[in-house]
Order: sequence, then structure tokens, then C-alpha cells
Amino acid sequence: MVQSSDHALNAKALAVAIQAARAAASVIRDASPRVDSLTWFEKGAADFVTDVDRAAEQQLTSMIHSAFPDALILGEELTPDVSLSHSGLTFVADPLDGTTNFLHGYPHYAVSIAAMSGSEIVAAVVINVPHGDLFTAVVGHGAHFNSRPIEVSKHSEPSRALIGTGFPFKNPDLLDGYARQFVEVSRQTAGIRRAGSAALDLADVACGRFDGFWELILAPWDIAAGLLLIREAGGIVTDLDGSPKLPSNGALVAGNPQIHPWLLRTLRGADRS
Repeated sequence: MVQSSDHALNAKALAVAIQAARAAASVIRDASPRVDSLTWFEKGAADFVTDVDRAAEQQLTSMIHSAFPDALILGEELTPDVSLSHSGLTFVADPLDGTTNFLHGYPHYAVSIAAMSGSEIVAAVVINVPHGDLFTAVVGHGAHFNSRPIEVSKHSEPSRALIGTGFPFKNPDLLDGYARQFVEVSRQTAGIRRAGSAALDLADVACGRFDGFWELILAPWDIAAGLLLIREAGGIVTDLDGSPKLPSNGALVAGNPQIHPWLLRTLRGADRS
């Protein structure tokens, strides 16, 4: 059971994360009309960052530190090397998840913030920036979409399942194995979708739009908020060996309690073929 004092702190962390995410989203929206004039910086193959990403992270960092001066912030652009071994409060933030979508005017990108107390994710926020939709969760108190409770889907038959995914574009060496997984999953389901923002993909699992999701290369800031959203909505998130997924680098498999085991078996079977 969550203690009342813990819940009060977690609720405050959520409120601050919401304010910070909204402030970052405002920075991104203000920059949208001048997206054609932005300078792209290439962090890696097909992996871009702009001054908008950095400004959004600066904004959310400032707001978090005004409420929690001693909190650490693990952010994709400005503080990617902060350790998650801190015993106190840590905020894990992606200031613009889906930068390539943003740069092309494709309306599917997000701000994602998770609060961790020690090793436990206690609060989560994901904002769909173009649409303004807000996904939130507090540990032990469920997940919500625009303040309404949400649950993972009830679909149990793979043939009726819609599955989300992400391509391993940062590591082409994984493409052949991923292609085998893609073929096996697509043969047995109603369809696969790839929209380009892992934070929103995981939120879509939490609210039942996707029945499952997998990706081979993700970072802590991509997934920390989504992990709590899905678990609080009744779903399952693991790595490829079936262990509960932590906010760490590597692969992720998510789904409702019926589809997740099937998806995990299918992916592992494709790896062995």
C-alpha cells in the first residue's frame, strides 16, 4: 500500500512534471511556424537535435528545479549521462520525442517526463504536443488520459490485435533480425503501425489504442513515463528475455496481459529462426 506521505510527494511530483511538460510543449509550439529556418544538428545516423529541443529541456529543467532544487534531471539533450542510481528524486525527461517528425511537420511528437524516487517510477506525464492530449499516472493510483481513467485493451486474439513498433534506425546491424520479427508479427495480426514517437506509442498501449508494442533500441528518457502509464493501466512491459523493463537502454516489449506473452514468444521465435 502506498503511504499517504509518499502519495503526497508523488502527487506533487506529478503536478510539477505536468507544469514542466506544458511549458516545454509551449516552447515547441512557438517554434513550429519557423521550423523551416531551424538548424539541424546530427547526433548520429538519422538522429537529429535542434535548439528547440535544448530550449524545451532548459525550460522544463528550470521549472522542476524551482519546486525540487535537489532533484536530479536525466534529460536527453543536456544531461544524458546523469546516473539513475540516485537515492532521492530524479526526473527523466525527453523534451521533444519525435524530433524528426517535428522537423517535417508530421504532427506526432511529445514531451515525456517521469519522476523516480530512488529506483521506482512514481509519476509520469506524456503530452502529445500538436493535439494537447495529456497522459498521466501516479504509482498505485492508475493512469489517465485528459483526466479520465484509462486501461489497456481487452483484445486477446492476435489476429485482431494492432501492434505498434519502432525501427532500429540508429543501429542498422539490427535491421535483419528486426525484419524477421516484423514479418512474423505482421503475419498473425491485424496490422503494425510505426509513427515515430516511442513515448506516444507507449501511451497508446496504456489507453488501448495499441494492443502491443515492441522496439529494439530505446533510451531511458524514451520509455520511463510510458512504463508507468502502461503498468498503471493494467499492462505488462518487459525486455526481450521477459524481465520487467527498467528505464534503461535496450529493447522493450509491451502489451495487455493477453497479447504481451504472445508477442514476446513471437519475437523470440523470430530471433531463433
